[in-house]
Amino acid sequence: MMKNSHDFDYGALVTDDRVNAAVYTTPEIFATEMERIFHRGWVFIGHASEVPNPGDYRLKHLGRQPVIMVRDQAGQVRLLLNRCRHRGAGVCTEERGNLRSFRCAYHGWTYKLDGALAGVPYPEAYGEDFRREEYGLTKVPRVGDYRGFIFGSLSAAGVTLEEHLGRTREQIDLFVEMSPAGEIDLAPGAQKYRFTGNWKLQVENGMDGYHPPVTHESIVMAVERQRGRKFDTYTADSPAVTRDLGGGHAMLDFRKCPANRSLNRETYSKTPGDETFRETYADAMRRRYGEARAAEILQAGGTHMLIFPNLIILGVQLRVISPLAVDNTEVAVYPALLRGVPDEINEIRLRGHEAFFGSAAAGSPDDTEMFERMGAGFAATLEPWVYMGRNLSGEREDGDGSMVGHVMDEMTQRAIWRQWKKLMTGEAVTHKPVRSPARHVSTNPESIPAK
Repeated sequence: MMKNSHDFDYGALVTDDRVNAAVYTTPEIFATEMERIFHRGWVFIGHASEVPNPGDYRLKHLGRQPVIMVRDQAGQVRLLLNRCRHRGAGVCTEERGNLRSFRCAYHGWTYKLDGALAGVPYPEAYGEDFRREEYGLTKVPRVGDYRGFIFGSLSAAGVTLEEHLGRTREQIDLFVEMSPAGEIDLAPGAQKYRFTGNWKLQVENGMDGYHPPVTHESIVMAVERQRGRKFDTYTADSPAVTRDLGGGHAMLDFRKCPANRSLNRETYSKTPGDETFRETYADAMRRRYGEARAAEILQAGGTHMLIFPNLIILGVQLRVISPLAVDNTEVAVYPALLRGVPDEINEIRLRGHEAFFGSAAAGSPDDTEMFERMGAGFAATLEPWVYMGRNLSGEREDGDGSMVGHVMDEMTQRAIWRQWKKLMTGEAVTHKPVRSPARHVSTNPESIPAK
């Protein structure tokens, strides 16, 4: 007999230093996650640069809800549920493209780009009480934009996007401002992969500084041979830290590393030939942001951060996690190009992306293999607890109020699970804004306005 969500004591499934493996394997828990995490709170949907022109659209997911992200004729980005209001068929089947309208292939109901019902075949058969304005495509109740990052919420009420993002906005700024134009470009598209395993495995892994020297040992050794020195980012005396940003958001913070190199960036930090483009880029950054801010941005080199529950911003990319089933996860990886930079800079970013994250690359296949092995291991239920207590006593408060630990601590995993527990148990959560981002945040119950 199927359990309902109230049959689980979610508070008992997560302790300070461990979680019960049932949270990765139980379909009923997965269904409750969709309801309480993905269908109530803010979820990353896509980036405005993916739909630069009126009529441009991309198919997305909000939890398990099928969504069309489209730029309408007025230049606004809309989030519409991909479901005809007549008999429920999807009105859009191609993953991306440009259309003047959406037309259901079943009975021909047609919708404008803003979701309004434009027409129905043989309208004379409908009564006088049939009102077209009541049968447009369903809009995602809340849509928010921070610097082109589009978020959606299926709940009409709740914390604002500003409150949800909290301290992550500083890191988004550092990522976007790697461009002297202050804009990234995701229009080229994404590579996608699926793995047999729970979505939270990828969330945890993206913020795990403990595994690279082991799981990615081959690439660590290759980098050491290439550089002629030991790879010292993930060592006992590394200045890199784990950082709990609050609200389930977390990061691996490499800003104090002398070489400023996380593993995936080491493989492309040096290029042969004419290097004048680097100074051209640095000059453009200084003109845009000033000497001090430009130096800060370039030292940060982007970010390595999770925005709970489904977005990882990692150096040169966005990684979007879509839970399909309790043991089936899709990951879309978007190389992020920078606008206003020499072509060589974006070429380096793309080559680095390919080297570590491509389907035949040195990094990501290692991780997905571990996810598959963990899924198999969870079948052993005699001792179901997964331990995440590495250096629990070493967590400390930083000057900005966030919590930090060593880069190889499991503080980031514990931060993720604390938020999971709060949301699954229904504990009230309010994230207070850290600083005002009024020039960037836009929230509208239906759409994001044109620039």
